[in-house]
Amino acid sequence: MSSQPPLIDSHIHLYPSSALSTLPWCTPTHPLASQHSLPEFLSATASSPAPVSGFVAIESDRATNDASTDWAAPLDEIAWMRRLATGTLLPEEGGPGEGGKLCLGLVPWAPVVLGGEKLGEYLTKAEEVAGEEAWGRVKGFRFLLQERPVGTALGEGFVEGLRVLGKRGFVFEVGVDQHRRGRGQLEEVVEMIDRAHEGVEEGEKVVFVLDHLCKPDLTILNQTDPSFIAWRTAMFTLSKCRKTYMKLSGCFSELPDKLKARPAEDIFAAILPWLAVVVAAFGPSRIMFGSDWPVCTVGAGDDAWKKWHKVVDMVCDLAGLSADDQAMLWGGTAKVAYKLEA
Repeated sequence: MSSQPPLIDSHIHLYPSSALSTLPWCTPTHPLASQHSLPEFLSATASSPAPVSGFVAIESDRATNDASTDWAAPLDEIAWMRRLATGTLLPEEGGPGEGGKLCLGLVPWAPVVLGGEKLGEYLTKAEEVAGEEAWGRVKGFRFLLQERPVGTALGEGFVEGLRVLGKRGFVFEVGVDQHRRGRGQLEEVVEMIDRAHEGVEEGEKVVFVLDHLCKPDLTILNQTDPSFIAWRTAMFTLSKCRKTYMKLSGCFSELPDKLKARPAEDIFAAILPWLAVVVAAFGPSRIMFGSDWPVCTVGAGDDAWKKWHKVVDMVCDLAGLSADDQAMLWGGTAKVAYKLEA
């Protein structure tokens, strides 16, 4: 294994057991239906071959209604993020948590779909709840598109909301799912970016961070499959916009169950075509390491974080990345995209 610089995990989800009832996806029998707070993350990364110098905490998809202004659940998550970032977690949340200094960035939920005015109201409330110290670590917002109706990201209000985020210097975190929703979601993202940037001054254009390779179907065995070709085309199209970044993350969720449990070398070999496309399209200066912990552990075991780290390390080796390029992939790109202070 190559010598590696300190890394930033650009994509983790943390939540206390008290929040489980606010997570619609987290049924009582779900494998993640327990507390996944800072101590659990630190335990999962304790054997990391490179020091973890920080992380970006992404919202955990708490209960919301797109048409409602009842923002109790997401604002409660921001209050939780405040305790996380300021090292004031409650004892029952795994606190107080001096490791909170590792929290370099926060990406909460935001009602982008409601348009600029309502989004502005939410941001005001979010800032009040976060407080000055934690608000300084809020680097962007996410509104998951992967399960939303076709055309959601192209609505006038949504595009207006994206422009508000860009004007205020926030990133928009893009969560789509080509595997289950088809090429239409990728085409929608391409058009969304074009509309959000059209006529906007360069310094006010919103930055887009794409999660999980946009969730391609990693069960495909033939690279001539129309699904793979559509995904590959979209990756090169998306990469043409210099304000788009890609996370090497989330792949375990798209793997066949049997492959998840295999060694990192087998996983790397199976998904190499997708990894190669991402490296070729975006280059190391716009790719960042992300584990998607704890989601990555489902079906892959408690050592999933370390296994994914090894997969990404093999990407670096195969691509022949220089020390400077590797430093970007492991942490530098995240610093640039999210404007992290680390």
